This record gives sequence, C-alpha cells and structure tokens, in this order.
Amino acid sequence: MNAMALTKTALIVGAGDATGGAIARRFAREGYATCVTRRSLDKLQPLVAQIEADGGQAHAFACDARKEEEVVALVEQIESTIGPIEVLVFNIGANVPESILTETARKYFKVWEMACFSGFLNGREVAKRMVARELPQGAHRGTIIFTGATASLRGAANFGAFSGAKMALRALAQSMARELGPQGIHVAHVVVDGAIDTEFIRSNFPERYALKESDGILNPEHIADTYWMLHSQPRDAWTHEIDVRPWSEKF
Repeated sequence: MNAMALTKTALIVGAGDATGGAIARRFAREGYATCVTRRSLDKLQPLVAQIEADGGQAHAFACDARKEEEVVALVEQIESTIGPIEVLVFNIGANVPESILTETARKYFKVWEMACFSGFLNGREVAKRMVARELPQGAHRGTIIFTGATASLRGAANFGAFSGAKMALRALAQSMARELGPQGIHVAHVVVDGAIDTEFIRSNFPERYALKESDGILNPEHIADTYWMLHSQPRDAWTHEIDVRPWSEKF
C-alpha cells in the first residue's frame, strides 16, 4: 500500500495562537499529520516548530480562505503530497464589533467572507474528497468541524456583521450534516461561549483575564480536547452541536 495512503491528515484552517494552534497540537499528538493554514506563513512557524519538537508532524500553508482558487489548490496539494484529509477544522473568527449606524458595506461583507463564505469553500472542497473515497459500506469517511460562537445563537448589539455570518455558518453546518451524515461524514458545530485564554484578552481585558485563576475563561487546550472527542465518536452516537463555556459564564 502507498505510504501516503496511511498518513492520517488533519487540516486546521485558521490555526491561530490559541484555539486553532491547540487543536493542531492535539491531533498531532494522536499521530495525525497536521496541515495548518493562515494568511501569513511566518505566523505559523512557531506552531510548526512546537509540534515537531514534541515529535509530531506539521505542514504550514499560506492560504486566503476566502479565495476559491487558493482553497482548491490547497486541498489538492495536501491530498496529493501528504495524505487524504480525514479531519477538517474550520476555525476562522472575524469578531469585529461595530454599530449598525457606522458599519460599512465593505467591512460587513469582509466579515461574512471570513466567518461564513470561507467555511463553505473549505467544507465543500474537503467533502468532495471524502465522499469520493472508496471505503467499505458504512465506514466513517471523515469529520468536518466548524467553530461557532455566542453570535451563532443570538445577535448582540454592535455585532450585526459577526452574528449574521456566524448564524449563516451554523446553518451551513446543519445542512452539510444532514446531507453528508448518511454518506459517512461527521459534521459538527462547536459553540465556543466565553472569553478564551489569549494574549488579546490578557492585554485588553485584564479584569476578565484575572478570572483565569478560578477557571473563569476557556483554556484552548481543553477546547481542543472537545474537538478530538467529536472526531473519536462512534457513528451511532454522533454529536452535531456542542457548546463549551466556563462554569461561570451566563447563557
């Protein structure tokens, strides 16, 4: 058998310094070749170095997830040179608050492109590959996980663009789950509700960050454990939507 065919591959779109990076490290620890993307290749180098230092395998790609031609080329390159993509995690945020009175059409559209349209492009391209695999009847062909937010469920003041995009992404995930589930593809949507332990929260919201000492903000490593759990589920008990939040978060 071709050695490449044995390479379990996970694609993490939006592998940032917090949640995305933690998800990549989690799958790498489980023996997956982790393919991580951001628009800037340089920003991925510390993550790749850390995964490799821990004994894992990682590949970095610069890709604008909003550009169809770049996404098509990315998936083709991974499938032809690294291995079949068994897991796709779409983890692009685009949380940019703005009053509806001052929101511009350009920024509103950009938020939608980042948080929703790019999810469609990446989900479609990977799903096409998963469905085409020749596997035994009833086999698990792969997992596609979309990262959602509080805005996926309700629209807060000043979050018209972000809420609209995240709600649309949630609807996309539901539609894909209903179409692709019977074909052996597990599609899941994770609602991440609450502040995450990031440099942005530490620098801009010190009072909120202080809650870390009492487990009041989300640990990216623990979020990543949830993603691994979803991928590991038997198909007779697949979860489509799950929410993760600190014990103290109001909802």
